[in-house]
Amino acid sequence: MALSLWSCGAVLSVVCVSLQFAVNGLEAGSSPDCGCSSLNREPSEGKHPSCENPADKYSAVVNEKSSDHETLSKMVLLQGVWFLMGTDEPGIPQDGEGPQRRVWLDPFHIEEHEVTNKQFQRFTNQTGYVTEAERFGDSFVFEGLLSEDIKSSLSHAVAAAPWWSPVKGADWKHPEGPDSDIADRMDHPVLHVSWADAQAYCQWAQRRLPTEAEWEFACRGGLQDRLYPWGNKLMPRGQHYANLWQGNFPNHNTAEDGYSKASPVMSFPANGFGLYDMVGNVWEWTADWWNVHHTRDHSRNPKGPETGTDKVKKGGSYMCHKSYCYRYRCAARSQNTPDSSASNLGFRCAADPKL
Repeated sequence: MALSLWSCGAVLSVVCVSLQFAVNGLEAGSSPDCGCSSLNREPSEGKHPSCENPADKYSAVVNEKSSDHETLSKMVLLQGVWFLMGTDEPGIPQDGEGPQRRVWLDPFHIEEHEVTNKQFQRFTNQTGYVTEAERFGDSFVFEGLLSEDIKSSLSHAVAAAPWWSPVKGADWKHPEGPDSDIADRMDHPVLHVSWADAQAYCQWAQRRLPTEAEWEFACRGGLQDRLYPWGNKLMPRGQHYANLWQGNFPNHNTAEDGYSKASPVMSFPANGFGLYDMVGNVWEWTADWWNVHHTRDHSRNPKGPETGTDKVKKGGSYMCHKSYCYRYRCAARSQNTPDSSASNLGFRCAADPKL
């Protein structure tokens, strides 16, 4: 999906679709699923997203004169190395987590945390960019976060995952619908961004999305063959290392980690590379097209298939619980169509070293 930046007057090369859940029943023997991998837009004749005005200004701070360097996330340089990608003990085999294979990566930079609302707002203020959720007029929101007024206005929920609802007016500026805002969440990861939106931001920042291999290497933080960025134990010494779901999903989140929805970036300990929130908090887009068939062949700088229908996302989110979405592991993976957006989906950028 190509975008010609930047404004409503620009030519938008987009497939026009309506927000509709692709209902695919769970396969026999498959793990319970939180449903977010199926929050996809499907083609609909005659419906076209409308252009809107540039993003509203929510914070005086973000509009103060400052350089892009001050606004963009700090980059961490990761040196070229062979590493073990994937796993031979997949938590969700149908996701293509295995087999484990040796992968070489050239040196690359990656942002230390997910792109925040403040950073994304500076991008939209400078460029007039309008996200796909804004143009389509809706996005998916976890129903447990919605106000009673919004719930009463819903016309339908997702049959296979009723905790997800398409909400009119939900977008990055209004994460839980039109009666919400981000005034006190400028340091939170930006949500409701499609793959194309993430690409547009990274292009503006003179960066790019990480490949799945780069993302997974970064997630591992220098450890080999471990479940999480910090090791194999979910809560070392009883400490929470990621923003995940505690309690009974999807009915009750006890928020023992301090958060019932997305948390400010850098709220939890960094991994061995100094990177924050590599698992939990929000899902992160990668550059790769989705594929579940891998071999043990050694590879160098893999970039995934040449084409596809879905893009790979990594890391899991604040909605992940082992009983429903055990994807907050470095080897875990999921997918969405490139124009999908939801209240638990964000991104971070990568970059090649400057010669």
